[in-house]
Amino acid sequence: MHRRDDAPSGLRIALISSSFAPFVGGVEEHVARVGEELQARGNAVEVWTVDRGARASARGFGVRYLPTPLPARSARDLGRFALRAPGALSKWSRAMREFRPDVVSVQCFGPNGLYALGIHRRYGVPLVVTSHGETLGDDNGVYARSALLRRGLRDAIAAASAVTAPSAYVLADLRARFGLDSRSGMVIPNGVAPLPLVEGVERRSDLLVAVGRLGRMKGFDLLIDAFVEADAAGVELEIVGEGPERSALQQQISRAGFSDRIHLAGQATPEGVAARMAAATAVVVPSRSEAFGIVALEAWRAGAPLLMTSRGGAAEFVRDGEDGLLVDPTDRLSLASAIRRMLGEEPLRRTLAANGRTRLPEFEWARVAESYETLFHDAVGGVAVSGGAR
Repeated sequence: MHRRDDAPSGLRIALISSSFAPFVGGVEEHVARVGEELQARGNAVEVWTVDRGARASARGFGVRYLPTPLPARSARDLGRFALRAPGALSKWSRAMREFRPDVVSVQCFGPNGLYALGIHRRYGVPLVVTSHGETLGDDNGVYARSALLRRGLRDAIAAASAVTAPSAYVLADLRARFGLDSRSGMVIPNGVAPLPLVEGVERRSDLLVAVGRLGRMKGFDLLIDAFVEADAAGVELEIVGEGPERSALQQQISRAGFSDRIHLAGQATPEGVAARMAAATAVVVPSRSEAFGIVALEAWRAGAPLLMTSRGGAAEFVRDGEDGLLVDPTDRLSLASAIRRMLGEEPLRRTLAANGRTRLPEFEWARVAESYETLFHDAVGGVAVSGGAR
């Protein structure tokens, strides 16, 4: 990566993430790639993330793992908070004094967002809020249970210079439930990195691949039911990922009598995921809700035909019948029909895969970072932007 000659003069940017490496996920990847690109464009970047007890190896920018205790209702938990809060506030204030950011950018609003809002209020540094769909795709129901987070997100949106999300689907939820103005909010999509090196992988005609965390929102139970309904002789389904629903999904597979054809493959490296997609007849994304759908980009990158959920943000960029097939996975018969069609129509698969590859330049991380950088400059300059929250 190289800084463009016409890149704006550098800012000091704190990306305040709900999670980061060594943990693996969409937010972690997004923040890492955006941070690298912003740094390459001549900005000074630090990631401030929730301290979950693990550390990543050195990167091209600084990473601070900061405590984020929150008050709770029980007397015991309140006592713990009272003991931990002063030290946590001291560490956040030290980060602010040492790094002196021009702008703080919340990436996925959780406890990190509450502390970022406190930094904004105390020091007056511009605040930008990016929701990654945490209010929509939370298997644990954190937002349903935490009035503090709900109120904090509403307050942060009201205070922010700008609010962004990877899709209009997410912005609509922020408007409906968290006070985002109808004229505010900016879509900045996710990106995809160049394809990891994959050698000697041949495309199969009898393998469907799905990738993601094994949680309810990802809809793998719906896919299993539809795959059984499709009854495609000789075809296998491989689900790559780990998560809390693994045991229930394995039991579902066993009850259906499909243990020899549906495989829970476990966690894989990015290179391993790319290799499985490169071998797949098609990649299937059966999510009940998708804020964006990074797996769609990964499928296009691997040259795999895409069968994508219509529920959520992916329907905004996947063109049905051109670079993917869109289907509601909660409709078992429709999903089964789409699976049979994908398996049975090789010309369709070739068209979807070829058109998908042509879309990749739209989602380069450099373009994503450039959108953020422009927004950050506007926030620091006090310029009213079309995506702003005020």
